[in-house]
Amino acid sequence: MEYKHIVVAVDGSEASEKAFKKSLDIVKRNNARLILAHVVDSRTFATAEAYDRTLAERAEEYAKDLLDNHVEHAKAAGIKNLVRCVEYGSPKVKIAKEIAQDFEADLIICGATGMSAVERFLIGSVSESITRYANCDVLVIR
Repeated sequence: MEYKHIVVAVDGSEASEKAFKKSLDIVKRNNARLILAHVVDSRTFATAEAYDRTLAERAEEYAKDLLDNHVEHAKAAGIKNLVRCVEYGSPKVKIAKEIAQDFEADLIICGATGMSAVERFLIGSVSESITRYANCDVLVIR
């Protein structure tokens, strides 16, 4: 099977960096479009924002810098067909249900999380949710 629209979830973690690096080869091999996706988890700062107004701005700035950096690396690797996507909400839902559908993704690549068993039990991992809700193939990079 040949993939044409590949979403890569990036959040700056070590796991997502591995996923991004692996995605470059897959995108090139398939001559696909790379969709770099970052979801600002707005739930985490909704309550804190009452105390710190700059939180949303900093999250937005972080997202922009993160994607700029990844776009630069992808272009340096020879990838020309790429799109950046920043959304707000829950990464668990947004990536699989909205971003993948909006861009007609046929593959989502994400990193396995670095959470402990207790954290995974309490909140569940993003990669687990993506594999559960996605309507396309999902590649989880360890």
